Amino acid sequence: MRPNLIRNYSPNFSLPKRSKKIIKFVIIHYTGMKKESSAIEKLCNPKYSVSSHYFIKNNGNILNLVPDLYEAWHAGKSSWKKFKSLNKYSIGIEIQNPGHNNNYKKFSLKQISSLIKLLKYLMKIYRIKRENILGHSDIAPNRKKDPGEKFPWKKLAKNKLAQWYKLNEKKLFRFRGVKLTSKDENRFVNNLYNFGYNKIDVNKSNYNKKTLTKAFQRRFRQNLINGIVDKECFLISKSLIK
Repeated sequence: MRPNLIRNYSPNFSLPKRSKKIIKFVIIHYTGMKKESSAIEKLCNPKYSVSSHYFIKNNGNILNLVPDLYEAWHAGKSSWKKFKSLNKYSIGIEIQNPGHNNNYKKFSLKQISSLIKLLKYLMKIYRIKRENILGHSDIAPNRKKDPGEKFPWKKLAKNKLAQWYKLNEKKLFRFRGVKLTSKDENRFVNNLYNFGYNKIDVNKSNYNKKTLTKAFQRRFRQNLINGIVDKECFLISKSLIK
């Protein structure tokens, strides 16, 4: 069932129309702006060359800014598995939240309820796999933190709308802080590559193992984001690629 949408046109998209079959991902973002009205204005202003297909307001209302079959400008330089420049292959959803630089807060229940309805609809229409519901920090870990560690990935997974690991969290916690051998640290990084994360480019000083680990932790170990690979992280990464 299609959720209720409010049309709010943005001119920021690419021509020509794309094929329905090319849409394989949904990328979730937060706006990172204090004022909701300012975020909407920016996404609809040709001066800023940024947009998304959908915008979820604080009250849960969903704005449709760009039609699905046009490429919106939300992902930027990005990659996942064999795909690069994910704008071409994705639908972007912006959720109003001030973000890490402006007193980052929990997403409202109304926002998440609307997101769940929207994801169910999009996944059905475009046959998108749940492992292809991603955050901006998944596809651009060296640049982005959104939607961040307060985003309820586990709740989405319970609704079959995202991927999650299959491990007992109480048992898993015992391995927090347990150091790994360098061999297992390398295995952890390779697990992340196999899962879909972009390979570390040694020529990019701001993209290293710590950056990659933090992106992983924001998604799968949200109550401790320290960029340090321990046995807890390693076991989660193993579970994800089984």
